[in-house]
Amino acid sequence: MDWYSTVFELIDMRSFSNLWFWIALAVMWSTTSHWVLGVPWDMVLRAQRDSGQYEDDLLDIVRINTNRLLHIGSVSGLWLLGFACFFLTMLGMLGFLYGYEFAQALFLLGFPMSLIGALSLSTARLIREEDAAGARLQQLMFRQRTITQVIGMISIFVTALWGMYQNLTYGVLG
Repeated sequence: MDWYSTVFELIDMRSFSNLWFWIALAVMWSTTSHWVLGVPWDMVLRAQRDSGQYEDDLLDIVRINTNRLLHIGSVSGLWLLGFACFFLTMLGMLGFLYGYEFAQALFLLGFPMSLIGALSLSTARLIREEDAAGARLQQLMFRQRTITQVIGMISIFVTALWGMYQNLTYGVLG
């Protein structure tokens, strides 16, 4: 028996039937929901509950991360946008036009994260333009997290539906 066929028989190399894909999906969205603009959500809650030093710490870390995001966006934003559009288009075509399941899985992971990236850049610009602090900063962070969670729920739902369809098609019909 061939070594490759033994390995591929032992390990299911399809994406949507692989437990590691679903673990990666869950970890990706829980991490993305916890780290809002690179700031851990518990810092926002602590600053909301107990002002003073916690609020100053939140303001400092948000200022550092928004400056970092906006610098990356201004220096290499067009290049990053071009590469992201190229790779997402390539994954979308390979996955849904040519039927490669791995490309479908990567597209379903990457496309919603590109939306989160654009939203993060927009929120960082808004924080800098308004020079947000205190309650307004917490409100913007809350809005960013809420929209991130909504995108995550929709993404998980669509990915689960598509994955179940792929598994049923491959297992029963294919």
